[in-house]
Amino acid sequence: MVHQKKIKALGLCSGGLDSILSALVLKHQGIDVVWVAFETPFFSAEKARKASINNGIPLIVKNITEPYMPMLKNPPCGYGKNMNPCMDCHALMFRIAGEMMGETESDFLFSGEVLGQRPMSQKRNSLRYVEKNSGFDGYILRPLSARVLPETPVEIKGLVDREKLYGFSGRSRKPQMELAEKFGVTDYPSPAGGCLLTDPGYARRLKDLFDHQAKIAVPELDLLAFGRHFRLNSEVKLIVGRNKEDNARILNLYRPDQDMALKLKSINGPVGLIPRGCERPDIEEAAAICAGYSKAPKNQPVPVCVTGPDGAFEVTVVPKSVSEVQGLLVY
Repeated sequence: MVHQKKIKALGLCSGGLDSILSALVLKHQGIDVVWVAFETPFFSAEKARKASINNGIPLIVKNITEPYMPMLKNPPCGYGKNMNPCMDCHALMFRIAGEMMGETESDFLFSGEVLGQRPMSQKRNSLRYVEKNSGFDGYILRPLSARVLPETPVEIKGLVDREKLYGFSGRSRKPQMELAEKFGVTDYPSPAGGCLLTDPGYARRLKDLFDHQAKIAVPELDLLAFGRHFRLNSEVKLIVGRNKEDNARILNLYRPDQDMALKLKSINGPVGLIPRGCERPDIEEAAAICAGYSKAPKNQPVPVCVTGPDGAFEVTVVPKSVSEVQGLLVY
């Protein structure tokens, strides 16, 4: 007896409701579904991990920072409102997922994208751009909007039943919520995005980094999410913690072999970090800025401990007031 191979699909998963529903729509057609979630310093796979556990769908998590950075520095379609290259991001994700089709024995790719839900990245021409630039045009299905989009080769070949797909469009979430109720899905996150590249403050700090450094290490990207950032000059940057949580996270990202860490001696105050270090005059300026955000008496010299690749030493500085350093802040 010849056994027909079961159809299998590999889906992009953000962990949101649309991702969940798109997988369940296919699963209810008897298709074997598996998810892939991508991670970079700008977004994580935590929601996808939870969705996988809750819905019993296997998940592959893949860090794509290395191929992501060249695209992020020069996205062919440019950026959205901040530093978010949504269309080129989606094309890259589908390209990487497409390259995984062989190892996962998948017949096609899918996602939870809904036509018109997002004004820039989910317009008809945007979805088409992603397909053409992914390198896997013809293999991509969007189950929640398939019936308001042109019929795909996936449907034409009979890998899925188009009549059992959906025709959602627009920004209303009501159809998805009704479908979730039908499938018994009750635990899902709000539709708020989890990408740091859409955050205005983070985007400005990232642009500043791109403007001043050709090579950027992952810890330097992670640091963009914490503390106050000061651009002392074209080569030197200072990060100052805002609270205990910031201080802990900054120290966790401190690289003893190349960075410099600053902390006031015997006075409560923030941790400072100079990625890649600097020379004495800049160290003293950085220490004075740190002291200015501490409980140190104003206009009185205070000792600051500096720890770097060459060991630990102290500098004595007069705290700089917050108003004095406003012009150095990368907001």
